[in-house]
Amino acid sequence: QVQLVESGGGLVQAGGSLRLSCAASGRTISTTGMGWFRQAPGKEREFVAAITWNGGTTYYADSVKGRFTISRDNAKNTVYLQMNSLKPEDTAVYYCAADPNRSNYYLAEFRSWGQGTQVTVSS
Repeated sequence: QVQLVESGGGLVQAGGSLRLSCAASGRTISTTGMGWFRQAPGKEREFVAAITWNGGTTYYADSVKGRFTISRDNAKNTVYLQMNSLKPEDTAVYYCAADPNRSNYYLAEFRSWGQGTQVTVSS
């Protein structure tokens, strides 16, 4: 069982940037896809971005495409989410996830989850 711990969240003004990290422990994540999701107050959790095991392919929600970048460092067992040009509507708890159950990451269920990190974007 892999443990995932997110960090890097915080309060930022609109237009600013944050870099989230997801550190994995318990086993290597180098052979599995990874994803980032978010959940805003009163809303359902939604897909943000995902990346294949070797970083060769990335996937993004339309709402973040061109502003967010997912990446990974398998040597460090860590996945990142670089968030630029942040908007107030990006405010949410951001979750890291591992072990998708299908190759279409937009539809996949991820089996392992972190506890989340709060991102708040002020206008």
